[in-house]
Amino acid sequence: MNKKLGVWMLTALVVGNMIGSGVFLLPASLASIGSITVFSWCATAVGAMLLALVFAKLSTLFPKTGGPYVYCREGFGNFIGFQVAYNYWVYMWVGNAAIAVAFTGYLSTFYPQLTDNNLLAFFVTAGAVWLLTLVNIIGVHLAGMFQLVLTILKFVPLILIAIIGIFFIDTQNLTYFNVSGHSNFSALSSGAMLTLWAFLGMESASIPADEVKNPEKTIPRATILGTLLTAIVYILSTVAIMGVIPIPQLKETAAPFADLAGKIFGEWGRFVMGAAAVISCIGALNGWILLQGQIPLAAAKDGLFPRKFQHLSKRRSPIFGILLSSCLVTLLLAMNFNKNLVDQFTFIISLATLAAIIAYLYTTVAEFVIYVKHPEKVDKSKIVRSLTIAGLAFLYTFWAIISAGQEIVFYGALLMFTSIPIYGWMEWQKYRKTHVYGNH
Repeated sequence: MNKKLGVWMLTALVVGNMIGSGVFLLPASLASIGSITVFSWCATAVGAMLLALVFAKLSTLFPKTGGPYVYCREGFGNFIGFQVAYNYWVYMWVGNAAIAVAFTGYLSTFYPQLTDNNLLAFFVTAGAVWLLTLVNIIGVHLAGMFQLVLTILKFVPLILIAIIGIFFIDTQNLTYFNVSGHSNFSALSSGAMLTLWAFLGMESASIPADEVKNPEKTIPRATILGTLLTAIVYILSTVAIMGVIPIPQLKETAAPFADLAGKIFGEWGRFVMGAAAVISCIGALNGWILLQGQIPLAAAKDGLFPRKFQHLSKRRSPIFGILLSSCLVTLLLAMNFNKNLVDQFTFIISLATLAAIIAYLYTTVAEFVIYVKHPEKVDKSKIVRSLTIAGLAFLYTFWAIISAGQEIVFYGALLMFTSIPIYGWMEWQKYRKTHVYGNH
């Protein structure tokens, strides 16, 4: 009998996917804006919680594998469903390349030669991707167990350093409120766009729904619990880091958490946090590799992605989707092998974030449409609350897109438009099968 994911494994998947590589680098990025970004974290936490509640609600209406794709297809039909699945899938494997690179970066704390030897760094990075690809092919339950252990290993040191760091704060350091040179609202918005990268994944629990025990109750609980735990860690740790390390110094560091631990505990603390960062990246990479096969699997079941994506291993892992995605990750890493491509790579991550936000934007409106199309699913006693949350989540997501800036939105739109010819080709293939071959 196949074992299914329970509330703690699913919460671990949500927390593990959110607390990835992003949080370990973000305090240094936010330092160029100032301590006002603590409020950006709060705004993003509220927005992420609203989105998490939308996903939790929709997962009770449609407890099927696929997350945002399933809800957008139910709401808007095949074309928008396909666009969301496509965007979301691109976001996943591009994000996985980013996490894998960050893993190798943190590993250089212990093996400095990784920063000098491009070829060695490439093999270590690609090796991590393929090792975790194998773990996920072996089976969803093993990946879930692995995720629970890794989440505990990285969550505990993060929360401890954040709480202990609070007692070492020098309030003078927090007076660098807004050093961005822009208005407070503009600085808050810029910070909110950066911090959103660290919350992506709050919908993770709704994606492998077919593998979840009692999905109607387990998915909402894991989603809300995971988002809340993550928000607490992010806000506490940013206050601690900005309070202990002066902003001008924080701007220059590549390892803010390790520096914080170093200031409090000395050299051994720096190495412990370096290890926690490595574990964090492995946990995030494992979780996202688990999910990178699930979205194309759901779309393939509905005839919107090629049928090969439906291929499951004996242990129910979507083997083709996972393997193809990992091949694309490796290709991106090979392109990134040349140091000059690092800036382009960072830019691709911004686009990937936008691709995810677009999927969120569609999902918030999909809830309204679903209630119109499926009045039997409406709980009249909770309809006003549900639609208010969905409306506020839409406004938050729209603000996040505006905060991304003109250039990212422009290229993000171009990326989304590449899905149109692929959808046209899939429709043509279906037409040929039913009309051309169907007549023989």
